[in-house]
Amino acid sequence: MKILIINGPNLNLLGKREPEVYGHQTFEDYFSQLQFKFKDVQLEYFQSNIEGELIDKLQEVGFTYDGIVLNAASYTHTSIGLGDAVKAIETPVVEVHISNTHKREGYRHVSYIASRAKGVILGFGLQSYDLAVRSFLE
Repeated sequence: MKILIINGPNLNLLGKREPEVYGHQTFEDYFSQLQFKFKDVQLEYFQSNIEGELIDKLQEVGFTYDGIVLNAASYTHTSIGLGDAVKAIETPVVEVHISNTHKREGYRHVSYIASRAKGVILGFGLQSYDLAVRSFLE
């Protein structure tokens, strides 16, 4: 099984950025833990702060991978293009958020991805990624 985790803007700053919301661990450290935990899964990781690069990556892998875990970060709430890209590909996508976006600012309650995703997992910290990977295995 081949699963790609895609992270959007500012998630490269995990461990530094707003630790009270996002925690103290870098995503790279957490990703190593995921790879160890899911040894039978080919896990890959991509991060970009650029909307077009995220769309390009979805299109690149969206017909050949078994699953995509997508944390589009703030683009979740603003990018019709990302939502359209998820709709256009065949690979199922699980939308993930570290925080519970419904407990935050009102504009974070809207997702242009959710209606096109296999499912949405939010509010479980970095464990949200673990739950998303598991969703492809069961």
